[in-house]
Amino acid sequence: MEGTAPEFVVEQLGRMAYADALEVQRARHAALVEGRAAGVPHQVLVVEHPAVITVTRRVGAAGHVLADEARLAAAGISLCQTDRGGDVTYHGPGQVVIYPIVDLQRLHLGIHAYIRALEEAAIRTCAAWGIGCHREGGATGVWVDSGAPSAGDLQEGAVASTSRKIAAIGVRVSRSATLHGMALNVHPELSHFDMIVPCGLHGRRVTSMREVLGAACPPSEDVALRLAAEVISALNGR
Repeated sequence: MEGTAPEFVVEQLGRMAYADALEVQRARHAALVEGRAAGVPHQVLVVEHPAVITVTRRVGAAGHVLADEARLAAAGISLCQTDRGGDVTYHGPGQVVIYPIVDLQRLHLGIHAYIRALEEAAIRTCAAWGIGCHREGGATGVWVDSGAPSAGDLQEGAVASTSRKIAAIGVRVSRSATLHGMALNVHPELSHFDMIVPCGLHGRRVTSMREVLGAACPPSEDVALRLAAEVISALNGR
């Protein structure tokens, strides 16, 4: 029926290795493209990965991995190549990862509008727990507002002076349908980000909901449910 919102199916994958989740994405993508005429529902995959650094094919991306193999192994972090856009990123326990497998043709969205929708979903999700976030020109993703104190800042009575990245986005579009997506930091091990130049942005800090909220940080499961719902709402133009 004309005017009816597109149908989405949310699939919880639990904790899954990055390479295995990529195979699931590719299978769902193929089914979506092949079932385009039949109106196969869009998919929103929700997953948590064991500690992994993913590196794209972008020139110079590999050089943004700062740790050698021995240091990565000691920290229990694996290294994987990926075909998404962007640069280098880290995934791990305590991070909610959302992979929307959606048909941009049916959603009447271009790639830039799609990425803005993912950012909006993360901004709304963080706002639900009182965290103010924003976009930054030339730096895809979502950033905690300057001056929003972390738990450590609160204890010391100081105020953060620079924005910190709380959600990273990297996507791929093939045959007008999407793969990969967004990672929102709930309570990951932030020291693991020191082993890379996150997203290739030198000198920019990464943060998490726990760093901002301290003991008030919500469970990852609650954040995952809210983020998936906000992704669907944003992609439906609401």
